[in-house]
Amino acid sequence: MSAMTEPIDPRVRIGHVHLKVADLERSLDFYEGVLGFELTIRYGSQAAFLSAGGYHHHIGLNTWESQGGSPPAPGTTGLYHHAILYPSSRELALALKRLLAAGWPITGASDHGVSEAIYLHDPDGNGVELYRDRPESEWPRSQSGELSMFTLPLDLKALLAAAEGDQ
Repeated sequence: MSAMTEPIDPRVRIGHVHLKVADLERSLDFYEGVLGFELTIRYGSQAAFLSAGGYHHHIGLNTWESQGGSPPAPGTTGLYHHAILYPSSRELALALKRLLAAGWPITGASDHGVSEAIYLHDPDGNGVELYRDRPESEWPRSQSGELSMFTLPLDLKALLAAAEGDQ
C-alpha cells in the first residue's frame, strides 16, 4: 500500500463515537445522567444516540453484539479512549463537578501544554477523556518553533477555582 502525498483536508473532523455496551440503561445513566448529553433517539433496549446542542448524535450506544458482555481483557487491542472536547476551562470544570457529584472515579488528570484533560472509564471500561484545548497561541513550542507537548499533573483544584471566577 502506498501513501498519498496530498494530506487530508484540514476541515475533516471525527464526527461521533459508537460504542458496544453491555447494559444500555447503565450507559445512559452515565452519558446522559453523569456527563449531561441529551438523548436524541432510542431504539428500545438495543440502541440510543446522544448529543450536545441538538446535533443528531455525538455518541452512539448499542447492545447488538454485546448485551451482558464484559470489557476487553487487558493486553488486547481495541479502543484506548474516546475524547470529548469542551469549549472552555469553565465547561471542563463543570464536567468535573458533575463527576465529583456523581462519585464517579477519575483515573487521571493531565496538563499536556496544548490541552487540559481528565481521564476516566465509562461503565463498560471504555476509556473517556474530557478535555479542553488551549488557544494555539499558548501552545508550548521549542526555540525552533516545533510543538513541545508534555504531560504534567493537572491541578483540579485550580481548574475548579478558575471556573468559579469565570461565572
